[in-house]
Formats: sequence, structure tokens, C-alpha cells
Amino acid sequence: MLRHDNSSFFSAMDLRPALMVQHSGNITDPTAFAQVLAKTLDKIATRASNGTGKKFAVEEVIMTSLRRLYTLAQCTPDLTALDCNSCLRAMISNLPKGRKGGRSFTLSCSVRFEEYPFYNAPAPPPSYLPPSPAPTSAAPEIRPKGAKELTAVESLQFDLATIQVATNYFSHENKLGEGGFGEVFQGRLPNGQQVAVKRLSQRSKQGDGEFKNEILLVAKLQHINLVRLLGFCLEGEEKLLVYEFVPNKSLDYFLFDPQKRRQLDWPLRYKIIFGIARGMLYLHEDSRLRIIHRDLKCSNILLDSEINPKISDFGMARIFGVNQTQASTNKIVGTFGYMSPEYAMHGEFSVKSDVYSFGILLLEIICGKKNNLYQDEYLAGYAWNQWRDGTPLKVLDPAIVDSNSRDQVLRCLHICLLCIQEDPAIRPTMTTVVLLLSNNSITPPSPQHPAFFVQMKGLESDQSTRRTMPLSINGVSLTELCPR
Repeated sequence: MLRHDNSSFFSAMDLRPALMVQHSGNITDPTAFAQVLAKTLDKIATRASNGTGKKFAVEEVIMTSLRRLYTLAQCTPDLTALDCNSCLRAMISNLPKGRKGGRSFTLSCSVRFEEYPFYNAPAPPPSYLPPSPAPTSAAPEIRPKGAKELTAVESLQFDLATIQVATNYFSHENKLGEGGFGEVFQGRLPNGQQVAVKRLSQRSKQGDGEFKNEILLVAKLQHINLVRLLGFCLEGEEKLLVYEFVPNKSLDYFLFDPQKRRQLDWPLRYKIIFGIARGMLYLHEDSRLRIIHRDLKCSNILLDSEINPKISDFGMARIFGVNQTQASTNKIVGTFGYMSPEYAMHGEFSVKSDVYSFGILLLEIICGKKNNLYQDEYLAGYAWNQWRDGTPLKVLDPAIVDSNSRDQVLRCLHICLLCIQEDPAIRPTMTTVVLLLSNNSITPPSPQHPAFFVQMKGLESDQSTRRTMPLSINGVSLTELCPR
């Protein structure tokens, strides 16, 4: 492509004019084809926008023994990741429906699909085969019983002496923070790389199984918006996880401090929101596994040097089967205030329970407050009442509201209220959330009343918990309210 203009167009996203070219032939199975096409285009749009250097991705899918699908997504390399993603999503929505091939493009990006190769494939294509049956009654959980289960990640193992030297023997000066799992220390490996070392406390709520779960799980996940596991140490009484060092601490460090939250203007908060949404979409749809995080909250969002969010702490995560949509447990783990009602009360969890947690997290970013009691009601209920009464600006953090950001902030509040609705079935998926965040031309549906917030006596909304159901008759009781 060649382009010239009388004004600078570098790093500027252009969505007009948008052009479309379509194949003359019709697809014989449009519904099944559209599902495969949508999933594939979503995957390459994410890869292309996250790429460094050339913002380019292709994917080849084997539909049958005689039929293949070829797809391509590309942005001009001067675009930011956010603009590239927005441009590609807009062009995907502009593609022809029910055709054997088509192309949609603008001056900034292009997407194309065909049933014949129109590029040089860099590697053999993955097979698109029917998934093997998976049990739906319960989610398979990684429960390693010994050292054999760690052989797959032996290359990630550090010896204790290396970690002790790296952290100056876990000195107070190197301590970054502390949580229910134990302490976190900053360290420097012999090659000079800075790391964060999570030291599992012997009094920790996270046991050996959860420790090994996090190792085996996070080692398989690679995404710009997930914290990267570098290794582990399991020696004597010590259980250590070694992560990439993320210099700007966690989101709650800034968001809930009256002074520090002023550093997070709306463009930065929107960048954080969009990054978290992309990371959750990867966990739910785009990774080799389907991961339910189960403890998404502000303190588990780390910020790197460029304020890119990175989802952390996978000790409570669960893996779902390919066709599995829901599971239940009698061990409730997570954080009150972020927990969906169906999970807190019945132990039922799914991707939609993560969506609920994302909605609460989004609300806190917009309001600059925790989902605790606020003017005699919890923040989520207060936000809903103001939205219903036509006064949503009352809940917004004054530091982020101006004439340039108001519409986008209110749109994010709208998305938040969709995510925290009572009925999990009508909450959006993370695919829909990312689409709504990246495409302002799509009008979100009207939200319904959010779920009642479940508060446990003696616990603040941001305290983690582990409990087993059913509750003791002498303990706290949970009441479900049903209208007559």
C-alpha cells in the first residue's frame, strides 16, 4: 500500500472509507461456517493487535478433509495495540455474510477470508476436529499428588539458594507486599533479570495442591495481559513462585488511595479496563484451556512500567472441558464483594461468574471506590439506583469526568451493569464485552436489576475467603429473596 496526504496520518486510525469485496459464491452451511469464521477472526485480530513490529496474523483451519478456511488480519504497524484491535473489529463486522470469501479494509487495517490460500502459510495448519466428549457434571481440577506431575515444567525449577541470594535472603528491604498466601519479595537473578518471588506461608490458605495448580496452569498461559510465570522452587518447607517483576504494584494501590488515584486519568483507566477484558477473553476462549479465574479483583491486577494490566494469582483457578459451561463445588474460594451470587450461595461457577467479578472490578475503576457500603448501600446497588433514576454521573469518580471522556465512561458503566445482572444467562460473555468496548457503533441492551450483594458477617468486601458448604447451623446464614 502506498499513501500520501497533505497532513500527518502517522499513528492515526482511519475507519473511513471502509471498503468491502465479496466472493460471488454462497456458503451451503452458513450457520456452522459463521461460527468457525467468527472464532478464527477474533483470534487473529487479537494476535495481530498484540504483535510487536508487524501487526499481522494469519490462521488456516481445516473444516473437512477437502475444505479449508484461510484468514488474515493486518494493521499498519504505526497503530497502537488498542487502535489496531478497534480497527480490525470494525472491519470484521463489515465482512460479507454467507459468502465463500470476502475482504473488508480501510486505510489503517484489513481482514480477509477465503476457501483458497491467498498467502504463504508459515507452518502446517491446526486441525479443526470435533472435540472429544467431556464430563459436564464437574470441572476437572489439577490436583498433583507428587513430584511426577511437575515433570512437564522441570525446566522452570529454581534451587532455593538462587532465590535466597536473589532476594537477599527474603530481607525486609526487598519485601513488596503480603497477602493471604504469604509474602512477595523483589529479587534479581544472576543474569540481572528482576523478578517477584511469591513465598507461600505455612499458615497460608493456599495449600500444596493450589501451589502446584498455579505452576502447571500459568506455565501454559501466555498473553500480554497475564502475569508471566518464570519458575518455581519446591524445597523443604519452602514453596516459591517466581514471576516477572511488574514495577507499578497492583491496581488497588493506586485506585483506592485519594492522592494516587489522580495519576490514573480516564485514558489510563480505559487502557486498564480493555487490557483486563482481553486477558479474561484469552482465559475463557482463546487459550488452549478454558480457565475460570474465580478471584478476579483489583489487588490481583498488576501494572507494568507502561500501565499495562496483568492478571495474576491463579491459585484458585479451575479448568473447564471444551464443551463444559458450568460446574459446582462445596468449597467456596474467592473474595467477597467480587463473588457472583450463584457462586457465593450455591457454589455454582462458570465464565459468567468471572464476568460478574469483572463487572464489579469495572465499577470500582469507574467510581474510584471499593464495593463496600456507600451511603447506606453497597456501591453496586447505589450505581444501579442512580442509573435507573437517570443520574449516573453522581457515581463517577470526579477525577475522570470531563467533556471528552463522559460518553465513554457512561458506556463503560452501562457494560458494568450488564455484567453484574442477577441472571448469569443474560450477562454478556467476555467476547461481547470486548466487542462493546472496542466498537461504539453497537448499542448495548438495557441492563436489568443487579444481583443482591452477599456480605458475610465480620468480613469486608475485599477479604478473601475459603469455606465449605453447607454452612454450620451455628454459623452465618444466607437468605435468598424471591418476589411473590
